Amino acid sequence: MNKPVIGIVGAAGYTAGELTRVLLNHPGVELRYLQSESNRGARVGSVHEDLIHEDLVFSDVDLSDVDVLFLCAGHGHATRFLQEHPLPDRVRVIDLGNDFRLTRDAGPFVYGLPELNREAIRQARRVANPGCFATAIELALLPLAAAGTLSGPLSVFGVTGSTGAGQRPTAETHFSHRVQNLSNYKVFTHQHLAEINETLRHAGCVDGPDIAFVPTRGAHARGILANVVFRSATPLEELLEIYRACYRHHPYTVVSDAPVHLKQVVNTNYCFLHLDKEGDKVLVTSVIDNLLKGASGQAVQNMNLMLGLDETAGLSLKASYF
Repeated sequence: MNKPVIGIVGAAGYTAGELTRVLLNHPGVELRYLQSESNRGARVGSVHEDLIHEDLVFSDVDLSDVDVLFLCAGHGHATRFLQEHPLPDRVRVIDLGNDFRLTRDAGPFVYGLPELNREAIRQARRVANPGCFATAIELALLPLAAAGTLSGPLSVFGVTGSTGAGQRPTAETHFSHRVQNLSNYKVFTHQHLAEINETLRHAGCVDGPDIAFVPTRGAHARGILANVVFRSATPLEELLEIYRACYRHHPYTVVSDAPVHLKQVVNTNYCFLHLDKEGDKVLVTSVIDNLLKGASGQAVQNMNLMLGLDETAGLSLKASYF
């Protein structure tokens, strides 16, 4: 039986590099096309240097040949690409940018958070992959939204690695600025807030929570740690049961009894959650790898669901613990 053929548009960036690595080791698909305007004709290993042993070359994508197309060309590019390149109905599309995440822009795209939309993703031809900070924060709050008990103001302090800013360096993202440094950015205005609020409303939080979000640039390369603080009269034991019941049948979101940290999840598709409570103050800590569960790993998880494969196929990844 022939394996589904995969193509990646915008294949030279960090998320596309991770996607390439995962798909090359996926037992159920064939990665055949990697497109990059600036690298056409070059060997993939000349850009993703850990792949020098691979024979793949950057080329155009034969849209008549692919079964799944990943769009990794950056925010705004997916809309233009799909307008300029009409696709056969059979081709499934997963966009890793933010063009189709909000309902007003989505059209036929389903929001690709498996813990919320697994069955819709299975039936979808078009999926909008969630943002990295959005994934970490939504998974920290989804059980309460679904239970109808999420209300009142929330505070979120989140730290992200430098790869979350993309491959092109800026004054705030290059090594000499970020090393041994922390700095806030987009305080209270981060672009993922609209996505988070809409997702939580769809999950059952009717009014949408009031979120004060302070994102911080970390001095590390990859991984997100988000601390979510709110007030609740519900005992910790009941909160834990709500969370465990919500994620019981979802393989990549785990509620931990012990505090969690980045080394547990970096280089994996997992989200680890930990809850703590003092008086009526609740802390939910969420940790993910921004390039995997926050981007390419979740995209492959969505692909698996769309193709009817095992949801975990190709995603048995080892954490880089030491």
